Amino acid sequence: MDAPDGPTLLRSPGSLAGTGLGAYLDHLSSTRGLEFDDYWGLWRWSVAEPEAFWASIWEHYGVPGTYERVLGSSAMPGARWFPGARVNYAAHMLGTDEDTDRTAIIARSQTRGPQELTFGELRDQVGRARAGLQRLGVQEGDRVVGYLPHVPETIVVFLAAASLGAIWASCAPEFGARSVVDRLGQLEPTVLLAVASYRYGDKEIDQREELARIRAGLPTVRHVVGLDYGPHPVPDAMTWDELLAEPGPLEFADLPFDHPLYVLFSSGTTGLPKAIVHGHGGVLLEHLRLFGLHFDIHPGDRTLWFTTTGWAMWNITISVLLHRGAIVLLDGNPLWPDLEAQWQLAAETGVALLGASPGYLTACRKEGVVPPRWSELKQLGTTGAPLPPEAFDYVYEHLGPDVILNPFSGGTDVCSGFVGGGPWLPVYRGEMSGPGLGHDVAAFDEDGHSVVEQLGELVVRAPMPSMPVSFWNDPDGERYREAYFDVFPGVWRHGDWVRFTDRGSCVITGRSDATLNRGGVRLGTAEFYDVVEDMPEVADSLVVHLEDDEGGSGELLLFVELTDGAELDDDLRRRIATGLRRNLSPRHVPDLVAAVPAVPRTLTGKKLERPVKQVLRGRAIEEVISPDAVRGADAVPAFVDAYGATR
Repeated sequence: MDAPDGPTLLRSPGSLAGTGLGAYLDHLSSTRGLEFDDYWGLWRWSVAEPEAFWASIWEHYGVPGTYERVLGSSAMPGARWFPGARVNYAAHMLGTDEDTDRTAIIARSQTRGPQELTFGELRDQVGRARAGLQRLGVQEGDRVVGYLPHVPETIVVFLAAASLGAIWASCAPEFGARSVVDRLGQLEPTVLLAVASYRYGDKEIDQREELARIRAGLPTVRHVVGLDYGPHPVPDAMTWDELLAEPGPLEFADLPFDHPLYVLFSSGTTGLPKAIVHGHGGVLLEHLRLFGLHFDIHPGDRTLWFTTTGWAMWNITISVLLHRGAIVLLDGNPLWPDLEAQWQLAAETGVALLGASPGYLTACRKEGVVPPRWSELKQLGTTGAPLPPEAFDYVYEHLGPDVILNPFSGGTDVCSGFVGGGPWLPVYRGEMSGPGLGHDVAAFDEDGHSVVEQLGELVVRAPMPSMPVSFWNDPDGERYREAYFDVFPGVWRHGDWVRFTDRGSCVITGRSDATLNRGGVRLGTAEFYDVVEDMPEVADSLVVHLEDDEGGSGELLLFVELTDGAELDDDLRRRIATGLRRNLSPRHVPDLVAAVPAVPRTLTGKKLERPVKQVLRGRAIEEVISPDAVRGADAVPAFVDAYGATR
């Protein structure tokens, strides 16, 4: 079925009976006398009446305590949410006595055997870790940091720190020492938890030298706790068992709504990454909304979303515990031993929400992987990059018409998603279903006017509870303002190009600082990659537009990473050019197509479009790219050589 003048409609909204959104609508009806005929009526109310909407989230999910009002100030930046409220995020994550035997964590690792924790066992371990941190002198406001994999212990110690009002931050053990110190060193932490080794697929990774450099680079650390993980223990450290040796009362510091919960970091391809501070209350309300109303998590539902502790998806996905769902952890190589492994784990554990990267779904489609079907699956979520239209076809061909495909976008900056889908929204091929409840998002043209059916800057016109409390070490807020409010004063500019349709759905086409603008035709890089990477010979690609300062069309450069055995010959070059001319425009046929050994990406998977462009403009590689923060950094000289050979 096709929508008028639009893409294929893959799924129409179903009944809300039994959904979290349906229960919320019943709450609005009974407490406020509000009735809505469709999602768009509810969304319009949620952004027109933000105080009423967020108060209803507080009430519906039973957040205890009182507050003076919902919004003390609605200025951006500087919004003040729930002044007078006292909260603790950790207090809502651990369940009550009736959840004691309910499964909370299912852990699978390539380093050790399977593990499972019930909510009762999780509460016991958090109480013990809390007591252990107190013995180490940890107090409210101290920073506790982790160089840890995606394992139960990481969740335990984070919640223990949060219960005390300490501030958490973590890096995955794949990070090199420089990247870790650039991030965690800004916080001047007092306690470090770490591993010294792990397995990635069938490879043993020894990080003892990196860990030694990290310890030397964090002089404020007074105590190190080592996990017994992998073949090499952490030297000169308290063990995990010693930290948890004594039981302790599970208590929770009574904290202001905006008390710092954790610090997330920008990609940091060069220089010090932005240290983005998120607060207890904002994260709590945003994640209650996200998983309750959009991802439809109920008690007992299981979620698998591959992530590492260095990506905001770790902080986001563990919040399924707020709804008494269980989180399935996968630590190691997500593609080992093959592409089918994640599907098999999801089916075996009966997940209701499966998260998969666009790259993973594209690879599965190319390789002809036929995923299993299982009855518990309700939604398949994606984030991190635009999802190609062909991946929508793949999902609905193999998983059936009842699954909600929910690509969503938000990110580290808001630790949530402000566009995505849910039970009351349709799924159109190649599109995100719409803005999230409570999120006033739009596309702006260069003059700051809202546009529809036109590419524009993705903006948020009203505050969200999980917008950052601040940046670390930014006392006057200058870096914060420059990051989001330097283009449209009083309006959050996210840095993505987006096109909203007249149906309310949207397509994010790439970062606005990497947009292709040839002859006045502006195009997001994601649309370019959709065409190029659909070719079986192309494993990955990166496109750069070097603009002409004198007003010409500039140079459009395409670099391709080829699949095994493929060759960049005249025939492939011709097919690439034909595909781009037919699907995009003649202006977007590249001036250069060159093969490179790898496409450099951040450790969270984003292509280094802007840094590569700066290098090709003449900047030294070491000035622009930090090898410790990038995968494939050693391939960048090949980009320079390929471009230089044409000049």
